[in-house]
Amino acid sequence: VWLHPCCFPASQSNFCPAACPGFPRTLGQAKALDGICELDLVISLNIPFETLKDRLSARWVHPASGRVYNMDFNPPHTQGVDDLTGEPLVQREDDRPEAVAARLRKYKDAAKPVIELYKSRGILHSFSGTETNKIWPYVYTLLSSKIPPILSEEEH
Repeated sequence: VWLHPCCFPASQSNFCPAACPGFPRTLGQAKALDGICELDLVISLNIPFETLKDRLSARWVHPASGRVYNMDFNPPHTQGVDDLTGEPLVQREDDRPEAVAARLRKYKDAAKPVIELYKSRGILHSFSGTETNKIWPYVYTLLSSKIPPILSEEEH
């Protein structure tokens, strides 16, 4: 579950909303966010545990540059080797399957009260799936109905 709140201050009609992917993750963070702005919309992406675990576990990095590869959908040209430098890629300890599974369980437990809070306020919109290109059109439709288009200077 990933929460994506957007802040829309009612007093600023031309305010460009801010998206905060993965935040808040705890009830304490949600309450602190309440002190900063009033949320009108929270998006929760419900992605199966195994899908998240597999995607995160397939992540490898080039330590010197921070370049990230995913062995399933963005692999390096040569397995285990950075495309630009030819140096070896590494898998971070927290990206190993057992560590990812533990992180996801912990996140699920912490996020549950946050989800319930936003659901009780009537601002939670949940989308489920495993593929971005199938979920995004629904998210886009929701956002388009909530956020006025930003017009260029010529369009004013």
